[in-house]
Amino acid sequence: MLDNWKRIWVVGLWLAINACLFYYKFNLYRHLPAFHVMGYCVCIAKGAAETLKFNMALILIPVCRRTLTRLRSSFLGRLFPFDDNINFHKMIAAGITVGAFLHVLMHISCDFPRLILCPRSTFIQWLGPNFNYRQPSYGDLVNSIVGVTGILMIILMAFAFTLATHSFRRNVIKLPWPFLQLAGFNAFWYAHHLLVVVYVLLIIHGYFLFLTKEWYKKTVCKCLSVSCYHELHYP
Repeated sequence: MLDNWKRIWVVGLWLAINACLFYYKFNLYRHLPAFHVMGYCVCIAKGAAETLKFNMALILIPVCRRTLTRLRSSFLGRLFPFDDNINFHKMIAAGITVGAFLHVLMHISCDFPRLILCPRSTFIQWLGPNFNYRQPSYGDLVNSIVGVTGILMIILMAFAFTLATHSFRRNVIKLPWPFLQLAGFNAFWYAHHLLVVVYVLLIIHGYFLFLTKEWYKKTVCKCLSVSCYHELHYP
Protein backbone atom coordinates (compact mmCIF):
# COMPACT_ATOMS: atom_id res chain seq x y z
CA MET A 1 0.00 0.00 0.00
CA LEU A 2 2.76 2.45 0.92
CA ASP A 3 4.85 1.63 -2.15
CA ASN A 4 1.97 1.75 -4.63
CA TRP A 5 -0.34 4.43 -3.28
CA LYS A 6 -0.07 6.47 -6.49
CA ARG A 7 -1.22 3.56 -8.61
CA ILE A 8 -4.00 2.70 -6.18
CA TRP A 9 -5.57 6.14 -6.05
CA VAL A 10 -5.31 6.72 -9.82
CA VAL A 11 -6.89 3.36 -10.63
CA GLY A 12 -9.53 3.99 -7.96
CA LEU A 13 -10.30 7.41 -9.45
CA TRP A 14 -10.55 5.96 -12.96
CA LEU A 15 -12.90 3.20 -11.79
CA ALA A 16 -15.02 5.71 -9.83
CA ILE A 17 -15.39 7.99 -12.88
CA ASN A 18 -16.43 5.04 -15.05
CA ALA A 19 -18.91 3.87 -12.43
CA CYS A 20 -20.41 7.37 -12.06
CA LEU A 21 -20.75 7.82 -15.82
CA PHE A 22 -22.38 4.41 -16.17
CA TYR A 23 -24.84 5.11 -13.36
CA TYR A 24 -25.63 8.59 -14.71
CA LYS A 25 -26.63 7.33 -18.15
CA PHE A 26 -28.27 4.17 -16.76
CA ASN A 27 -30.48 6.22 -14.44
CA LEU A 28 -31.22 8.78 -17.17
CA TYR A 29 -32.62 6.17 -19.54
CA ARG A 30 -34.78 4.67 -16.80
CA HIS A 31 -36.91 7.81 -17.11
CA LEU A 32 -36.96 8.12 -20.93
CA PRO A 33 -39.59 6.72 -23.33
CA ALA A 34 -37.22 4.05 -24.66
CA PHE A 35 -37.32 2.31 -21.27
CA HIS A 36 -40.98 1.39 -21.81
CA VAL A 37 -39.99 -0.64 -24.89
CA MET A 38 -36.46 -1.90 -24.23
CA GLY A 39 -36.32 -1.89 -20.44
CA TYR A 40 -33.04 -2.20 -18.58
CA CYS A 41 -31.29 -3.45 -21.74
CA VAL A 42 -31.14 0.07 -23.16
CA CYS A 43 -30.02 1.42 -19.77
CA ILE A 44 -27.04 -0.95 -19.68
CA ALA A 45 -26.19 -0.31 -23.34
CA LYS A 46 -26.23 3.46 -22.89
CA GLY A 47 -24.35 3.27 -19.58
CA ALA A 48 -21.59 1.27 -21.27
CA ALA A 49 -21.55 3.76 -24.15
CA GLU A 50 -21.01 6.63 -21.71
CA THR A 51 -17.89 4.93 -20.33
CA LEU A 52 -16.71 4.37 -23.91
CA LYS A 53 -16.92 8.09 -24.65
CA PHE A 54 -14.75 8.85 -21.64
CA ASN A 55 -12.17 6.13 -22.28
CA MET A 56 -11.91 6.82 -26.01
CA ALA A 57 -11.11 10.45 -25.15
CA LEU A 58 -8.64 9.38 -22.43
CA ILE A 59 -6.69 6.54 -24.03
CA LEU A 60 -4.24 8.67 -26.03
CA ILE A 61 -3.16 10.82 -23.09
CA PRO A 62 -0.86 8.17 -21.51
CA VAL A 63 1.13 7.93 -24.77
CA CYS A 64 1.63 11.67 -25.28
CA ARG A 65 5.33 11.73 -24.44
CA ARG A 66 5.98 15.47 -24.53
CA THR A 67 2.95 16.19 -22.37
CA LEU A 68 3.94 13.50 -19.87
CA THR A 69 7.50 14.82 -19.73
CA ARG A 70 6.25 18.28 -18.76
CA LEU A 71 3.77 16.89 -16.25
CA ARG A 72 6.36 14.58 -14.69
CA SER A 73 8.60 17.53 -13.92
CA SER A 74 5.76 19.49 -12.32
CA PHE A 75 4.23 19.06 -8.86
CA LEU A 76 1.85 16.50 -10.39
CA GLY A 77 4.79 14.11 -10.57
CA ARG A 78 4.44 13.65 -6.81
CA LEU A 79 0.80 12.57 -7.18
CA PHE A 80 0.62 10.59 -10.43
CA PRO A 81 2.73 7.54 -11.45
CA PHE A 82 3.61 8.89 -14.91
CA ASP A 83 6.19 6.14 -15.43
CA ASP A 84 3.32 3.63 -15.53
CA ASN A 85 1.77 5.36 -18.53
CA ILE A 86 1.87 2.31 -20.82
CA ASN A 87 0.20 0.09 -18.22
CA PHE A 88 -2.51 2.72 -17.75
CA HIS A 89 -2.91 2.91 -21.54
CA LYS A 90 -3.47 -0.87 -21.61
CA MET A 91 -5.91 -0.67 -18.71
CA ILE A 92 -7.98 1.94 -20.52
CA ALA A 93 -7.96 -0.32 -23.59
CA ALA A 94 -9.32 -3.12 -21.39
CA GLY A 95 -12.05 -0.74 -20.18
CA ILE A 96 -12.94 0.05 -23.80
CA THR A 97 -13.15 -3.67 -24.54
CA VAL A 98 -15.53 -4.28 -21.63
CA GLY A 99 -17.65 -1.24 -22.51
CA ALA A 100 -17.86 -2.19 -26.18
CA PHE A 101 -18.77 -5.79 -25.31
CA LEU A 102 -21.61 -4.70 -23.01
CA HIS A 103 -22.87 -2.08 -25.46
CA VAL A 104 -22.96 -4.45 -28.44
CA LEU A 105 -24.30 -7.41 -26.47
CA MET A 106 -27.21 -5.44 -25.05
CA HIS A 107 -28.12 -4.00 -28.44
CA ILE A 108 -28.02 -7.13 -30.58
CA SER A 109 -29.41 -9.60 -28.03
CA CYS A 110 -31.96 -7.46 -26.20
CA ASP A 111 -32.64 -3.93 -27.47
CA PHE A 112 -33.13 -4.81 -31.13
CA PRO A 113 -35.37 -7.87 -30.53
CA ARG A 114 -37.55 -6.00 -28.03
CA LEU A 115 -37.84 -3.02 -30.39
CA ILE A 116 -38.91 -5.02 -33.44
CA LEU A 117 -41.17 -7.46 -31.55
CA CYS A 118 -43.06 -5.04 -29.32
CA PRO A 119 -46.73 -4.34 -30.21
CA ARG A 120 -47.05 -1.63 -32.82
CA SER A 121 -49.28 0.47 -30.56
CA THR A 122 -46.57 0.46 -27.87
CA PHE A 123 -43.90 1.32 -30.41
CA ILE A 124 -45.91 4.24 -31.83
CA GLN A 125 -46.73 5.57 -28.38
CA TRP A 126 -43.19 5.64 -27.01
CA LEU A 127 -40.74 5.59 -29.94
CA GLY A 128 -42.75 6.51 -33.01
CA PRO A 129 -41.22 9.98 -33.51
CA ASN A 130 -37.68 8.60 -33.22
CA PHE A 131 -38.20 6.28 -36.21
CA ASN A 132 -40.61 8.43 -38.26
CA TYR A 133 -43.45 6.18 -37.09
CA ARG A 134 -42.07 3.17 -38.99
CA GLN A 135 -41.23 0.15 -36.85
CA PRO A 136 -37.86 -1.15 -38.09
CA SER A 137 -36.83 -4.72 -38.76
CA TYR A 138 -33.64 -6.27 -37.42
CA GLY A 139 -32.05 -5.77 -40.84
CA ASP A 140 -33.04 -2.09 -40.87
CA LEU A 141 -31.24 -1.54 -37.57
CA VAL A 142 -28.09 -3.43 -38.55
CA ASN A 143 -27.87 -1.83 -42.02
CA SER A 144 -28.42 1.69 -40.74
CA ILE A 145 -25.60 4.24 -40.43
CA VAL A 146 -25.48 3.55 -36.69
CA GLY A 147 -25.31 -0.22 -37.23
CA VAL A 148 -22.70 -0.16 -40.00
CA THR A 149 -20.41 2.30 -38.21
CA GLY A 150 -20.72 0.24 -35.01
CA ILE A 151 -19.73 -2.97 -36.81
CA LEU A 152 -16.80 -1.29 -38.53
CA MET A 153 -15.54 0.14 -35.24
CA ILE A 154 -15.64 -3.27 -33.57
CA ILE A 155 -13.74 -4.90 -36.46
CA LEU A 156 -11.05 -2.20 -36.57
CA MET A 157 -10.58 -2.10 -32.79
CA ALA A 158 -10.43 -5.89 -32.56
CA PHE A 159 -7.77 -5.96 -35.28
CA ALA A 160 -5.69 -3.15 -33.72
CA PHE A 161 -5.99 -4.54 -30.18
CA THR A 162 -5.06 -8.07 -31.29
CA LEU A 163 -1.88 -6.93 -33.06
CA ALA A 164 -0.98 -4.91 -29.94
CA THR A 165 -0.88 -8.01 -27.73
CA HIS A 166 2.52 -9.27 -26.57
CA SER A 167 2.50 -12.35 -28.81
CA PHE A 168 1.92 -10.35 -32.00
CA ARG A 169 3.88 -7.21 -31.08
CA ARG A 170 7.00 -9.17 -30.06
CA ASN A 171 6.67 -11.56 -33.01
CA VAL A 172 6.30 -14.53 -30.66
CA ILE A 173 3.68 -16.05 -32.95
CA LYS A 174 5.11 -17.41 -36.20
CA LEU A 175 2.38 -17.00 -38.75
CA PRO A 176 2.35 -18.78 -42.14
CA TRP A 177 3.58 -16.94 -45.21
CA PRO A 178 0.47 -14.99 -46.34
CA PHE A 179 0.05 -13.53 -42.83
CA LEU A 180 3.71 -13.16 -41.86
CA GLN A 181 3.55 -9.36 -41.90
CA LEU A 182 0.77 -9.32 -39.31
CA ALA A 183 3.25 -10.05 -36.51
CA GLY A 184 5.93 -7.68 -35.27
CA PHE A 185 6.26 -4.09 -34.13
CA ASN A 186 5.58 -2.53 -37.54
CA ALA A 187 2.27 -4.36 -37.83
CA PHE A 188 1.30 -3.18 -34.34
CA TRP A 189 2.31 0.42 -35.08
CA TYR A 190 0.46 0.76 -38.38
CA ALA A 191 -2.59 -1.15 -37.14
CA HIS A 192 -2.88 1.35 -34.28
CA HIS A 193 -3.21 4.13 -36.86
CA LEU A 194 -6.55 2.58 -37.81
CA LEU A 195 -7.89 4.10 -34.59
CA VAL A 196 -7.98 7.43 -36.44
CA VAL A 197 -10.70 5.90 -38.62
CA VAL A 198 -12.39 4.59 -35.46
CA TYR A 199 -12.61 8.13 -34.04
CA VAL A 200 -14.23 9.38 -37.26
CA LEU A 201 -16.69 6.48 -37.19
CA LEU A 202 -17.41 7.16 -33.51
CA ILE A 203 -18.45 10.74 -34.25
CA ILE A 204 -20.67 9.58 -37.14
CA HIS A 205 -22.10 6.80 -34.98
CA GLY A 206 -22.98 9.25 -32.24
CA TYR A 207 -24.48 11.84 -34.58
CA PHE A 208 -27.01 9.48 -36.16
CA LEU A 209 -28.35 8.01 -32.91
CA PHE A 210 -31.95 6.77 -33.14
CA LEU A 211 -33.07 7.81 -29.67
CA THR A 212 -31.60 11.33 -29.52
CA LYS A 213 -32.46 14.05 -32.00
CA GLU A 214 -31.01 17.21 -30.42
CA TRP A 215 -27.47 17.76 -31.75
CA TYR A 216 -26.15 19.09 -28.44
CA LYS A 217 -27.03 15.80 -26.75
CA LYS A 218 -25.13 13.78 -29.35
CA THR A 219 -21.76 15.48 -29.27
CA VAL A 220 -18.75 13.73 -27.78
CA CYS A 221 -15.78 15.91 -26.84
CA LYS A 222 -12.66 14.59 -28.57
CA CYS A 223 -10.48 17.65 -27.92
CA LEU A 224 -7.96 15.76 -25.77
CA SER A 225 -7.73 12.91 -28.23
CA VAL A 226 -7.27 15.19 -31.23
CA SER A 227 -4.55 17.21 -29.51
CA CYS A 228 -2.74 14.07 -28.37
CA TYR A 229 -2.96 12.53 -31.84
CA HIS A 230 -1.43 15.72 -33.25
CA GLU A 231 1.39 15.49 -30.71
CA LEU A 232 2.04 11.81 -31.45
CA HIS A 233 2.39 12.35 -35.20
CA TYR A 234 3.63 15.94 -35.50
CA PRO A 235 6.21 16.44 -32.73
